[in-house]
Amino acid sequence: MASIGTSTDHAGMQRPPERYRLFDAATWRGLRDGLPLSIAEEELAELRGINEPTSLEEIADVYLPLSRLINLHYGGLGQARDSVAAFTGRSPRQAPYIVGLAGSVAVGKSTTARILRSMLAKWPEHGRVDLISTDGFLYPLAELERRDIMHRKGFPESFDREALVRFLARVRNGEPDVPAPIYSHVAYDIVAGDCQIVDRPDILIIEGLNVLQINTEGHHAADTYVSDFFDFSIFLDADVTDIRHWYVERFLTLRETVFRDPKSYFHRYAKLDDEEARAVAGDIWERINAVNLREHILSTRYRADVVLYKTRDHRIASVAVDMH
Repeated sequence: MASIGTSTDHAGMQRPPERYRLFDAATWRGLRDGLPLSIAEEELAELRGINEPTSLEEIADVYLPLSRLINLHYGGLGQARDSVAAFTGRSPRQAPYIVGLAGSVAVGKSTTARILRSMLAKWPEHGRVDLISTDGFLYPLAELERRDIMHRKGFPESFDREALVRFLARVRNGEPDVPAPIYSHVAYDIVAGDCQIVDRPDILIIEGLNVLQINTEGHHAADTYVSDFFDFSIFLDADVTDIRHWYVERFLTLRETVFRDPKSYFHRYAKLDDEEARAVAGDIWERINAVNLREHILSTRYRADVVLYKTRDHRIASVAVDMH
């Protein structure tokens, strides 16, 4: 558990700053502390994303220790809130514990978020766990086109940040039945007239590209940021060349599945051959996703409490924990 500096690369990535401690797979696995595996292969099959080969072994070795760490932090924060309430003579406010999960397109955030939700919900202290993707807070296609930023979809300016902050403030205040917009990956747009209801969960997981960002460009420095609401945060990291590879392979899989739906926004790509599809996917990655990752997402990596490092085979090989 020795701390490490930033001068040496780890799996092709910059090592974390000194305030982090880096755990290899074997050491991290030991922090499971005998917790039994409480997920079956059938459930895991429903949680996996496209081309995500997450195994039960990885659930036991990575997600059980992580869920234990979050459970300990959840309990400690609850005790702290109770102490403050006792000191001030007020009843403790039952505010949901909010976990933020950030990372690049195609790095596996959705799968990680679903698995984490399942694992955390198995703890008796916090059985009600909800999951929200910030995709639902993207501006609708019509608004993106009006603003002439369709080519910037996924960049910070393509999200209705104020709406997301208002949503989180209502959840944090313990309001019942708070609606969140729903995004369709088939239509590539917000689903008009539909929403997901968040009703006072014990834990709320917020998954998205830029949830850890605090860029003040175009906003007053005193603004409230999405990450201000987080009690715990995670960044899912990998070598950029690996993420690009996963993005292209996912595009090829979607070409054979979702893109074949005539209602799909990307239906026009369904008839591409392998070479054409790889060229299109590579072009989209370089023009949009790589730029967003380089300019906005990677800089938020070490704002997270925990960084999960993935290898080329999607395996989480090491974990960095902020000790401050």
